[in-house]
Amino acid sequence: MIRYLPLSLAALLFAAPASAQLADVPAEEGPTVYDGNWLGVAAVGVYMPSYDGSDEYVFSAAPLIQGELFGVGINPRAGGLALDFIPDPDHGVGLDLGVAATLRSSRASQIKDPVVASLGKLKRAIVVGPSVGFTIPKLLNAYDSLSVSTDVQWDVMGAHGGMVVGPAITYFTPLSRGAVVALTLNAEYGDNRFMDYYYSVTPADALVSGLSTYDAGAGFTKAGARIMSGIDLDGDLTNGGLSLVLIGGYSRMLGDAKASPFTSERGSANQWLGAVGFGYAF
Repeated sequence: MIRYLPLSLAALLFAAPASAQLADVPAEEGPTVYDGNWLGVAAVGVYMPSYDGSDEYVFSAAPLIQGELFGVGINPRAGGLALDFIPDPDHGVGLDLGVAATLRSSRASQIKDPVVASLGKLKRAIVVGPSVGFTIPKLLNAYDSLSVSTDVQWDVMGAHGGMVVGPAITYFTPLSRGAVVALTLNAEYGDNRFMDYYYSVTPADALVSGLSTYDAGAGFTKAGARIMSGIDLDGDLTNGGLSLVLIGGYSRMLGDAKASPFTSERGSANQWLGAVGFGYAF
């Protein structure tokens, strides 16, 4: 008899945010590392823009955690995690409902552009809020899935004091018993406070930096796609162990985030991302 094994790799954290999902890969009858409580931990090195809208790139590292403990799903997010309090059914559409918390660090460190750096660093923002979605299994084959999710989060540490929304759609499928791939389409929406904090240029800022003054309003900041793959190093995803994670992505700045001088004068609307890392499931 064929069972369905819940498995998601650390690579899926970038579905923004998006981000990670529980997906199914084939497993033979019998116990697997993913039966009951399980955890996956990973470390990923990321090559990404210096800030949202930058045309200069930096390396950074991210620790990740994924799993299920006592019926609560733990899914990674870029800079954080999401908890899902509704277990997926053995068959049929699964509902995701929980809370997501992430750390946002755009323009808080590694600002390579000297003009942008002249305005100083922003505070890091911790954003928290509900995460909702659903997963449709067996869309095109017996082991694939399509997931739709949205995180709605508010700043709780007084950085920008606003709200950010991250919708995402992810298609996941195994390529073999030892490899999986996921394609994610995602976007980001910020309210007035969020946009003003990251993309506005005040007259005082313009005087210091030479950038044009700009008043950013609420709207979508970016939209993009990422392809993610996981390769189990012993050729069998069902027994856990060590996996290689590969990610490539592109996003396009939109609206006032694109028109902001941080992007239009000092950066680029085209945003690329690459990442590689290792994960271990037990």
